[in-house]
Amino acid sequence: MAAVLTAGAAAACSALLAVTPAAAINSYNATPAPERTEVGALVATWDNDADPATPDRVDWVCSGTMVDADTFLTAAHCTTDWPANVRFYVSLDQDVQGGLDAAAKRFPGNPAAQAAAVGVGGEAVNHPGYPGPASDTHDISVVELPAAAVASRWSFTPAKLPTAGQLGDAAPQGLQSTDFTVAGYGTQEAARGPGGHTHPGGGVRMKAPVTFNALNNAWLRLSMTAPQGNGGACYGDSGGPNFAMLDGTRTLVATTITGDTPCYATNVTYRLDTSGARAFLAPYVRLP
Repeated sequence: MAAVLTAGAAAACSALLAVTPAAAINSYNATPAPERTEVGALVATWDNDADPATPDRVDWVCSGTMVDADTFLTAAHCTTDWPANVRFYVSLDQDVQGGLDAAAKRFPGNPAAQAAAVGVGGEAVNHPGYPGPASDTHDISVVELPAAAVASRWSFTPAKLPTAGQLGDAAPQGLQSTDFTVAGYGTQEAARGPGGHTHPGGGVRMKAPVTFNALNNAWLRLSMTAPQGNGGACYGDSGGPNFAMLDGTRTLVATTITGDTPCYATNVTYRLDTSGARAFLAPYVRLP
C-alpha cells in the first residue's frame, strides 16, 4: 500500500509532515465530470514562512463530496497535521486549478482572497479515533459549511449514502457485477522524466470506471488496471467519492484513501456503510 500525500503537501513542501491522501484520476479511461456537481475539491490556506500571522500558501489538496446542503465529506488525513493557522475551503467548480490561477493574478500575494474566489470556507471535524489501526484507520472527516453561501454559488444534489451493511449484503458476487465510478481532482499516473517520476495534471474534476477487487470490514478495494477498461485514483483524489450503482441508484459507497505509488493498480477506499463510519456521520447528515 502506498503512502498517501495530499496534492498540496506534495506540491508545497515537507512541512506538512505526515499528511497522506491518495492519488488523482488517471489519464487512461478517464473523462471530465462536469455533471458530478456534488463532487468538490478541498482547498487550504496555511503559513509557510516565519510569520504565522497571515497565510502565505494556498492550494487544492484533496477531493470530497457534498452529502447534504452543508456537509462536505472527505478523509481525515486531508484535514490533519497542518500548521495551526490552516483554513479550509470547499469548491464545487469543475476547474479549481484554473480558478486558483486566475485568482492569483487578480489577488497577488493574498492567499485568503484567492481561496475565497474559488471556494466557501468551513470548519473541519475529524473522526476522533483517527489515526486508528490498519484494520480501521477511521480516516474520515467532514467540513461543515454555511449552507446559504454554498447554495448561492453552486447547484447540486447531495450524494446518496449507503444503508447499513449495504456493501456486505451484496458481496462478493453482487459487487463483481456492479458498476463503480471513482471521481476527484487528483493528478495522473506516474510519468517518467529527466528528474524521475512525476504526477502531472490535477485540479480538474474527472471520473473513471473501476471494478470490484475485495471487501473487508472497513475497506473496499477497487481495481484500476487499464486493460480491463478501468481508470483510477491518484494523488489529490483522497477523500473523493467512489460511487456504485446499487439497486438502480448511484450511491456513494466509499471514499478514496490510498493505493499503489504509481497509481496503476488498486484504489483502497474507506467504506461508508459500516457502523463506525455511520456513527461518525450521524450528527452531520441524515442517514438512510
